[in-house]
Amino acid sequence: MKIVVAPDSFKGSQTATQACSAIAAGLRRASDKVEIVSIPMADGGEGTVEALIESTGGKLQNAIVCGPSGEKITADYGILPETTAAGPTAVIEMAAAAGLPLVPSEKRNPLKTTTYGVGQLIIDACEQGCRDFIIGIGGSATNDCGTGMAQALGARFFDRQGGEITTPMTGELMGKVGSLDISTLPSELAQCSFTVACDVKNLLLGPQGASFVYARQKGANDEIIEILEANMMNIIGLVEGATGKQIRNIPGSGAAGGLGAGLLAFLKAGLEPGIDIVMRYSRFAERISSADLIITGEGQIDGTTVSGKTIAGIASVAERYSKPVIALAGSLGDGYQKVLELPAVTAVLSICPGPIALDEAMRRGGELLTDTAEQALRLVLHSGL
Repeated sequence: MKIVVAPDSFKGSQTATQACSAIAAGLRRASDKVEIVSIPMADGGEGTVEALIESTGGKLQNAIVCGPSGEKITADYGILPETTAAGPTAVIEMAAAAGLPLVPSEKRNPLKTTTYGVGQLIIDACEQGCRDFIIGIGGSATNDCGTGMAQALGARFFDRQGGEITTPMTGELMGKVGSLDISTLPSELAQCSFTVACDVKNLLLGPQGASFVYARQKGANDEIIEILEANMMNIIGLVEGATGKQIRNIPGSGAAGGLGAGLLAFLKAGLEPGIDIVMRYSRFAERISSADLIITGEGQIDGTTVSGKTIAGIASVAERYSKPVIALAGSLGDGYQKVLELPAVTAVLSICPGPIALDEAMRRGGELLTDTAEQALRLVLHSGL
């Protein structure tokens, strides 16, 4: 029997790579006659760099950049071995340079945070010869419409008196901009292509836009949200005028505090579901074509899992190849039964053996995955798959 093991991370407990190892150990306990193919997965958020490096044999690179609050940090990104005529591919998680976990909870305020470090990572990757980019934009601490990123890339922003803004652009500084100059962006960027892993469909402005939907979880209160929205309206008018691109109403432009809009405006970027990107680069379809079973999983499975997340993407491809899927979950949330409506999904199993404290479940995540994978395969073998 050939089994493809393709979980997402179990956040706070197991990376996707660790989850692969834990599941494989359980499968081998159930049978010594299984061939296991491990493909760590991600949906464009945390773990995307690791998943693509692991599945393609890429390498990890790091650079010293500006963190979301202006401090210097060391941020990692990946370089994949596959090359095009233009050069190798870089994989960047914006959260590595501007993610919410980088800002202590008591200091979170999206008026004060910047995507400047994301631009610095892009420049560093360009200097390494990369011309194709995959950018994951989940988990941001920012709400600056990507202006910090653009500034790091070379764009210049001026206040209403004509003075250049030289400190990293933030949600607050968006409201002070009176003009900008993009002629100073390096010519190398015109040779680059950017695929943006983006699963949200929010527009930039309005009740379902970047500020009103996401800023609160980044530390904003009602007053700050209103300021951010006004500042975003100011900056997007200037950005659209300078670039000649109308991007405020493109689904996904509101992702990551408007970084989606910034990538569309300042760079040659396209938005795509993150799981589709990861499956393409890991050759997922090709690698499951001869499999008998796929085992996937993630930290929580609930009603939202069917909307563009890892398990839904895997099930979609598995259906085309008529491959059964078993999904393992750290916890089963409201509406998890919707996952069973995906044609390829045979079963959804919780890895928790009974009532168990969250911290214990997280600590024992690997052990619990191993035990559950063993029992799942024993049941499959008994059923005669």
